[in-house]
Parts: sequence; structure tokens; C-alpha cells
Amino acid sequence: MHTPLRWAFRLTLIATLIVAAVAFFYLMQAAKYDLDEVAQLPARTTFLDRDGVQVEVSWGSARHLARRADLPDFLVSCLEAREDARFFEHSGVDFRGLARATLRNIKDRDFTQGASTLTMQLARNTYEMRAKSIHRKLLEIALTLRIEHRYSKDEILTHYLNRIYFGSGCHGIEEAARTYFGKTVSELHEGECSMLIGIIRGPHIFSPIRNIDGARDQQSEVLDRLIAMERIDQAEKERIQALPIKLVPEEQRTNERSYAIRAVRDELSKILEAADIRADGLIVHTTLDSGWQLRLETELSKVLLGLEKGRGWEHPTHARHDPGTTPAYVQCSAVTLDSDTGEVLAMIGGRDFLDSRFDRSTGARRDLGTLFEPWIAAAAAERGKRVIPGNPLMTGRQIGPTETARIAKRCGLGGPFLDTEDLFRGSAASTPMETAVGLATLANGGKRPNPHFVTRITDAAGETLFTRKPEVSQAITKHAADQAKALFRTIGGSRCYNGSTGSDRDAWMLRIGPSGSTVVWIGFDNPAPITSDAKLESVLVDLENRLGK
Repeated sequence: MHTPLRWAFRLTLIATLIVAAVAFFYLMQAAKYDLDEVAQLPARTTFLDRDGVQVEVSWGSARHLARRADLPDFLVSCLEAREDARFFEHSGVDFRGLARATLRNIKDRDFTQGASTLTMQLARNTYEMRAKSIHRKLLEIALTLRIEHRYSKDEILTHYLNRIYFGSGCHGIEEAARTYFGKTVSELHEGECSMLIGIIRGPHIFSPIRNIDGARDQQSEVLDRLIAMERIDQAEKERIQALPIKLVPEEQRTNERSYAIRAVRDELSKILEAADIRADGLIVHTTLDSGWQLRLETELSKVLLGLEKGRGWEHPTHARHDPGTTPAYVQCSAVTLDSDTGEVLAMIGGRDFLDSRFDRSTGARRDLGTLFEPWIAAAAAERGKRVIPGNPLMTGRQIGPTETARIAKRCGLGGPFLDTEDLFRGSAASTPMETAVGLATLANGGKRPNPHFVTRITDAAGETLFTRKPEVSQAITKHAADQAKALFRTIGGSRCYNGSTGSDRDAWMLRIGPSGSTVVWIGFDNPAPITSDAKLESVLVDLENRLGK
């Protein structure tokens, strides 16, 4: 044999042995994984308060698994078109697509292309394999081949659809169908099928609840892929897009029983999407202080019941209203933030979550009235002017309404603010959450914290998947914050400030205490006088004393 041919043969043999050794190694590694997990119901998400106490049993307690017989054929076609056109042809790994992706990655010098089949995605989601590396990819391929050997194609696509995330807290196709459309997956029409499959690549961004236009765009892309595969034509696409999409009203789709837990879940959904976390059995460490939350709810309820006594008003104990309507009794909202970090220790969005799911802590923008005085003082002190206690008009005139509003916004208040001297008489508005941020800024020496509900997320094995570091920015000087706090009264170990609007339609309480920065708002949803100014002050002082015990 000629020398060049001999060397070519030897190199080929060596390369073959190396490939065989690598394949054997990864098949042995893949053999360590339990394939039964592929077909198991994904573990539920658990929420803990800041002390590690479970605050809710789970997320997805009513989760249902779909069977292959439940999946409409059109939905399966959409899944093929969107995610894996050769799913029923390849052996789990689309080597042609993988080769194209490899060449592209070499060209880009990065892992920009994945060429993942449905089975590869199922392996990745089941065993939470997210790291982008050659080792991870080779292990994923080996696991994929094992899964294809163990399960049929129909079983694989069913397990895939039962496991993946569809946004808005929905894990699995059945839960998504019920949450978004109020139907079982077997009842979905073609428009709903194509929309659900369309949002898989961006379940948070394209959730129909959050972004119906984006969801329709994704639906259109799925239908275009079906046209390219000659499964439908343009006329069919237009017919499908014309089918009505009726989303379940918010008050009917939520399973939460408190405003705070719903807010935690909303924030969690955003984190999972941004960090691409799809693991099962998540442990979510929240900022909530269960003890303080209960105390705040209890004491606030007591003073409001006292306010209503003998006045003939209906309240949640006596009346139930249709979800989504505006109850006629006195409402409230309260937020407590850790002044240093912005962690939300407690949040109350209304008197009764089951009676009204409207969250007033972030959705009710109400007049501040006399409560605005501390921020007028802070603005004046920030610009080196004198603070005149009890005279916000004279204090504010030294810098004018425009500058006062600008500094108040820096502290966290949202406005709107009148650009006249009426601003100094209390013509400013804010939500309770924004006001709590503004109060925490004063309490924290002028440093404005970013409010949040989730501090850490771990998987079932205890591995940390997400950690949030407090975000704080200097909004005003410490001197300005101290001048504003000087207006507060000292009650026990806390500093308090009460305010109301001239029409007695809104009553507010600010409290800087051991539990953090607390803001309380009291009023009707449809603004109307509550009671006399003296009575409102008495109610707020009563609440201060109760919380100060």
C-alpha cells in the first residue's frame, strides 16, 4: 500500500475510534438518567415567605395532563410546522439541520443556532439542560436517542406539550387551553390551536392575555409555515384567522386568593421568561412577611369596619358582588416596603380579593391632598431653600411647581402634578405603590429602591437559578430626606404622617417604622366623600396606634 493511502487509512481508523469512544462515553452518561421522568407530571412550584414559611401550596395545583387522543390533528400539524417539520421522519436528531447549525456556529464563533428537534427540546426541558456547550449538546443528543428508542412519536409530542411553558403561569397545553380559552385542548378550534403553538417561543412576550396583537402575529407565522409545507392554502389561512378568539375574563381565570400572591406570580412569570428558566419543582423565595401581612390586613379591616358602623354601607361581610364589578363599600390599599432594599413585605390591593380583583395598590391613581407636603419639603430642601412646617404653599413657592414635580417624580411618585400653585395645595396624584416607593426614598436617606417580590429561585435540588440584588439609586440628598421626615410625628417607635383631600374623598397614612415604609389609602372606588375630616383623622390615628402596638 502506498504511503499516502496508508496514512489516510490510519487517520480514518483513528478518527473512527475517537468518534466511537466519544459516542460510547455520552451514551453511558445518558444511561444515568431516568427516562420515566419524561412521562411524569412536572413538579409544582412552591412559594416561601422571607422566613422560609410556605405561603401557598403550589402553582398549578389543578394541572391536567393531555392525552394524545385529546390533541387535535391540526394542533399537531401546527407544532410540526413551527418547531420540527421532519419530526415524524428523523430518529430524534435532524442531522441535516444539525450540520447546517454547526457550520453557522463556527462561522459566528458562538452558539447562535441550535437545530433542536422536539425530542431534543423534550430532553432539555425534562432534565433542565440549559448550558450552551459542546458537552451539553452531545449529552442532549445521546438522551434524545434514548428517548426515541423508549417512546413512540405520538408519546414524545404529547409529553412535550404537557411539559412546556405557555406563559401566564400555564405549564402544559391542557392548562393553557383552559386558562386562555376556557376549553379543554380537545375543544380548541384551528385559530386557537395555531395561536397556542405560535406563542411557544415567547410565552411571556406573546401571551394572549398580555399581548393579543403579538399572539396573532405568531399565529400568522405558524399558518405561513403550514402554507409553505402545503398543508393549507392562503384562503384557509384567512378563514382560520377570522375564527373568533374569546379569552377567559381575568376574574374567571385566576386561582389566587390574595393580591400579593397574584403580584408574586406576575413577577415570577417575567423572571422565568427573561432568565429562560423552565425547570420543574421550583422553590420561589419571596419578600413577603406573612406575619406583618396578616397584621396589616387585620388592623386595617378593624378600623374600616368601625368607620362603616351605623352608616348603612355594605362591606364584604354583608354583600357579594359579581367579580369584575365595582363594589360600593369603602375600599383600601396598603403597601409596606423594606426601606433599604425595596422588598415588598406586604401588599393589600383592596378589601376583598374574591369580591373585587382590581388591584388598587398599582391601579388606583388617587389625589394625595395634604399628604404631598413631605415631598414639597424634600424638593425645597434639595434646592437649598427653607422648609416651613405646616405651610406647604410658602415652602413650594420658593422653587415653583415644575421643579417640585420633577423632584417628586425622582422620589417615585407618579403624578399627574398640576403645573400651578395648586400643586402646593395637594393637587398631585399617585398610586399606593408609587407612594410607598416615595416614602421609602425619604426613609432611606434619599436613596430610591426598586420594589420587587422575588429574591431567589431554586430548583428541587436546591440549586440557585436566579438571585435578585437590590437596586437602589440616589434620588435626593440625605439632608432633603431628613427635612421631609422632620414633618412626621413620632408614635412609639414609628414616624407617621396623615393626609387627606379637601373633599374628604381620599385618606392617606404614611408610616416609617420597624416593619418598613408603609402607605395606606382609604376611599371609594368611585370618588365620593367618606366622612368628615375630623373623623378621617381619628380613623388614621387609630390605625397608627394599632400598628404601633
